[in-house]
Amino acid sequence: MPDAKNFFTTADKEHITEAIREAEKATSGEIRVHLENNCPEDVLDRAAYLFDQLRINQTELRNGVLFYLAVKDRKFAIIGDVGINALVEEHFWEDIKLLMGEHFKLGEFVTGLQKGIQKAGTKLKKHFPVNTDDVNELSDEISFL
Repeated sequence: MPDAKNFFTTADKEHITEAIREAEKATSGEIRVHLENNCPEDVLDRAAYLFDQLRINQTELRNGVLFYLAVKDRKFAIIGDVGINALVEEHFWEDIKLLMGEHFKLGEFVTGLQKGIQKAGTKLKKHFPVNTDDVNELSDEISFL
């Protein structure tokens, strides 16, 4: 299995980044995708740690979302910040994870991420519509460790 940096082709990375940009067009919310090879601990603990390290917890309205994948360990998690978590249904992130997992089982990792990003973006748009003076607070590029 390729390592995290080579898990997606250049075209795949562009499709994922475009999905982030498209989702963020209508919201002040921020979406990040982070990949690494291994997750030696609980996947939610690791994602929460990276959430802070990537400064997703520092958006003005606390409306950031992290999609985290440990490619060699085949683990993934989705975490939203306190601003969006206060407004979404109890099982919202788990529902997205199930949707993505169905695609991941078929090897459709780009499609799975795109669908998850789109669903998160729709919810962010509902609760955090874009402002006329909105700035992109976080990079749309996939990050790696």
